[in-house]
Amino acid sequence: MFKNILQRIAAFNCSVLAKRFGPVYLLYLLIISIAFITRVALLIKSASGFDWSFINVIGVFAIGLFYDTIMASYFCIPIVLYIWLLPNKVFKAKAHRFVWYGIFILSTFLLLFNIVSEWTFWDEFSTRYNFIAVDYLVYTNEVIGNIWESYPVVKIIIAILLLTIAVFYFLKDKIKLSAQSQMRFVKRTPIALLLLAIPVLSWFFVRNNGKNFSENQYAVELAGDGLYDFGAAFWNNELDYYKFYATIDDQKAFQIVRDLLKRDSVTYTSTGTSIERKITNPEPEKKYNIVLISVESLSADYVGVYDSKFHITPNLDTIAKKGLMFSHLYASGTRTVRGLEALSLSIPPTPGQSIVKRPNNENLFSIGNLLDKKGYHSQYIYGGYGYFDNMNYFFEHNGYEVVDRKAIASKDIHYENIWGVADEDLFTLAINKLDQDYKIGKPFFSHIMTVSNHRPFTYPEGRIDIPSHTNQEGAVKYTDYAIGKFLKEAKTKPWFDNTIFVIVADHCASSAGKTELPAYRYHIPLIFYAPKIIKPSINDQVISQIDIAPTILGLMHLNYDSKFYGRDIFKVQKDEEWAFISTYEKLGFIRDGHLLVLSPQKKIEQYKILPNHDQIPEKVDEKLKEEAIAFYQTASYLYKNKLYNK
Repeated sequence: MFKNILQRIAAFNCSVLAKRFGPVYLLYLLIISIAFITRVALLIKSASGFDWSFINVIGVFAIGLFYDTIMASYFCIPIVLYIWLLPNKVFKAKAHRFVWYGIFILSTFLLLFNIVSEWTFWDEFSTRYNFIAVDYLVYTNEVIGNIWESYPVVKIIIAILLLTIAVFYFLKDKIKLSAQSQMRFVKRTPIALLLLAIPVLSWFFVRNNGKNFSENQYAVELAGDGLYDFGAAFWNNELDYYKFYATIDDQKAFQIVRDLLKRDSVTYTSTGTSIERKITNPEPEKKYNIVLISVESLSADYVGVYDSKFHITPNLDTIAKKGLMFSHLYASGTRTVRGLEALSLSIPPTPGQSIVKRPNNENLFSIGNLLDKKGYHSQYIYGGYGYFDNMNYFFEHNGYEVVDRKAIASKDIHYENIWGVADEDLFTLAINKLDQDYKIGKPFFSHIMTVSNHRPFTYPEGRIDIPSHTNQEGAVKYTDYAIGKFLKEAKTKPWFDNTIFVIVADHCASSAGKTELPAYRYHIPLIFYAPKIIKPSINDQVISQIDIAPTILGLMHLNYDSKFYGRDIFKVQKDEEWAFISTYEKLGFIRDGHLLVLSPQKKIEQYKILPNHDQIPEKVDEKLKEEAIAFYQTASYLYKNKLYNK
């Protein structure tokens, strides 16, 4: 019986392939088969985090097949048009079979290459292609260089070529058969239009949120199709808050935010759709120098004083014990640009692209612009080329002088990779710049952005006991070494005693989890270090990255007019603690052990955050919902209407 079924299937396949649109059928099968293999491979890779319920398993493959088919229909559009419009005389020519051979060889190679690409992307982000993948298309030099330095690219390409040849050998006779049929234009037109109707209708009626069938985020991602998700992210890289998210009346939203930000030291200077207020401090202003070090991809899990299992940050551990350590800081997002946005603008993450990369992001209310008015020299010092992620333009147009890799002479570089110079060389550059400011009597605010703790995790040999290009633990330990070396040299400088060093991560190392916004994954370190200014202590309040700039200004006792959403954490009461976390489309608001999540299609969810890091769905609290909406809606309103300017 089984043999008869196989024979029937084979006969059906031969019958279909012998017809004019046989190549489309064959290409559909090829695409869906490779997509199935990709899904199985990623499922095996994610086995420990996947919820192996019957519904999840069925959902992953059934919904996945649907999206694979839709993606195949898009992929086949040129082939359908080619078969439809090509005259029979050309179509039946023997030489034309080599055109089909070329089409299938190229398609097979690209589809197999995509398996590798999806595997590496999943390995880093635990998700199918998304906004990050689209974003990287702009910076092909860095991205391709990173891949080249991180993986054995030549061996992988050779393996894919060999596998492509094997697949082609298996399909060759079927390809030849599929290119033999003749059909008049009138008869093939309805079939072509039907095949083209599939992608056209799916364009209007299918969205990638159809995969959101499970509470388990791994199941949701596996149910998608990587290439389809890439296309969806490409077309939706800017998300209008008012169009996609739950809203309330603007006046009410602003009143909620104004009430939440109001304290004894705050006096509002305007009404209506504004949060502009005057911050006053009774003590005399202090002209402290500020050195803000944002460390690439440093989760709290890697730092010893945060109960890390790795024991790879001896310098940061020592600094934390001698300084002010914040134990419950949450990163705003999962990208460097999100961290830079939060640290410079003190604004909640608005959906879609980071403000750092958006057009019309000049002259915003930034800490750089604010301190410039106070007589400071604000500068952004970066170990790579600042054109990446639009950093040069953003900082140059928001009160900072930008100093990047171009400022370092070749003779002063001990090591570099595609992302930039080794962190120790970056800090040497920073020391020179700080010395220059001190010599001219200029107080400085210097934001230093490291690069070494990033794949391919390479750094100068001989600095630490983990060889270069080993793993992220080695990169973290090297960055810790470089920070320790920097502070040791800084202690010899006349400006050290009057300087506050702020060490924080730009974002977490990984945001992967069973839910799309696992709060514990956004936990990052924050240390204020100034032996002559700040006494050693631990602050256990729940805070957000956007609170760092106002807290720095509070330590300086500055009086200023503020549009910041962040607050001086030392003036925050226990019942006023909250934090913001996000992906490019999910907006999270943490308060009192609960997480409220806003999503496109005006979806609202709430979770109880448990001590073991699990997040259990619960009924949405109306007050928490309105607070979350108010923050994100007003932030989007102010930026969109150019009201967040200096």
